[in-house]
Amino acid sequence: MRARAGEEETGRRFGLSHLADRSVAAMLGLGFASGIPFLLVYVTQSAWLSEAKVPIGVLGLMSELTLAYKFKFLWAPFLDRYDPPLLGRLLGRRRGWIVVSQIGVMATLAGVAFGDPAHWLAWTVIFSLSLGFAGATQDVVIDGWRITVAPPERQALMSSWSEVGWRMGNLAAGAGALYLADAYGWRAAYLCMAALMAPGLLAALLAPEPESDLHARHDHPGFVETVWAPIRELTSRLGPMAIPILILIAGFRMPGYVASAMALPLFKSLHYSNTDIATVTKLFGFGVALGGTFLASYIVPRIGMMASLLVGTVAGSASHLSLAYLALHGGEGGDAFWTFALTVSIDSFAYAFASIVLIAYMSSLAATEHAASQYALLTSLCALPGSLLAGASGFVIEYTGFAWFFVATSLIGAPVALLCWWVWHRHRRMASHVA
Repeated sequence: MRARAGEEETGRRFGLSHLADRSVAAMLGLGFASGIPFLLVYVTQSAWLSEAKVPIGVLGLMSELTLAYKFKFLWAPFLDRYDPPLLGRLLGRRRGWIVVSQIGVMATLAGVAFGDPAHWLAWTVIFSLSLGFAGATQDVVIDGWRITVAPPERQALMSSWSEVGWRMGNLAAGAGALYLADAYGWRAAYLCMAALMAPGLLAALLAPEPESDLHARHDHPGFVETVWAPIRELTSRLGPMAIPILILIAGFRMPGYVASAMALPLFKSLHYSNTDIATVTKLFGFGVALGGTFLASYIVPRIGMMASLLVGTVAGSASHLSLAYLALHGGEGGDAFWTFALTVSIDSFAYAFASIVLIAYMSSLAATEHAASQYALLTSLCALPGSLLAGASGFVIEYTGFAWFFVATSLIGAPVALLCWWVWHRHRRMASHVA
């Protein structure tokens, strides 16, 4: 009954008034800080590397600098069990690690800024790897804080404001850094990005610390037990539903990962300019994605988590049909600009909606004691299969063309939707037996 009341209250009070809540306001600032590092590890930096005449083969290899984000589950358990030196006593475990990771992001951004990839690429590689590690660690501890500080019925709300902040930070690290680089050079751009971490640092200092993390932990088992304990706890708690649920999470965003890998090549094949692409995907798309984000936060408390998950996987996969339509009717560049804008908006809106629902669902599965570890494990499980499958997407398009490729990515979502429906009804049946 208390959870249901909380859901109704979330629905009634949805909107900007939530920012008066200290934890929600902090979530916005922390989400902003979380959105800055990822693009600066490689995606935005690839423009700098291209200008520095780094060979294309080496440039492709450097995309692997983001691997820390895929394997963050390996060190996440230690962030749940060990307090940071000095800051743990002052701020608590979660906020202490957040501040440590943010300082690491700022320091490594400055390190990249003072590099020169044209003459000393090793320097850039070392600091970019370090930036990836610091950024991935920041994501782990922010997610752990979010899951621990808010009850399950508020996770969709917290995830939505986190996503708002993340997209603002991502916009700054993408378009903002490129504008700064053109105007003042890459060193100034990266130093400005380091300075932009300040709102996130302030949010971490002002955020409430979960009660469970105010006291130092003294149970420090060995390496294997530290890594295995959150996995054992999660699978034992889920019981016979563990394997179906984990398969569902692994497949949920697979269509999106595969499709997104070929979205930009599609736009370029239709001869859209870089300006058109930036306008539609970054600026116009920013508002569209926020609409999907807030709709998810509004919908989840009203129709329930599993129903929202089913809607999310169907909408997220079906939206790729809009890209298939664009491939057939996109015209030549500016001649079909509004077709481009509409189809990309449909895909962006559905992707944002599905992402928030999945984040809320994965958050509900993580136990408080292992919040950072289990959430990092689930997000890695979500990302890895799709990322690996995306590697073959270019070869598939050589045989099928863009239109049939995006139709196929939509069809990938069909068995995932069926599994989601089955898990939902299993949950309902088990709940009725308990009642």
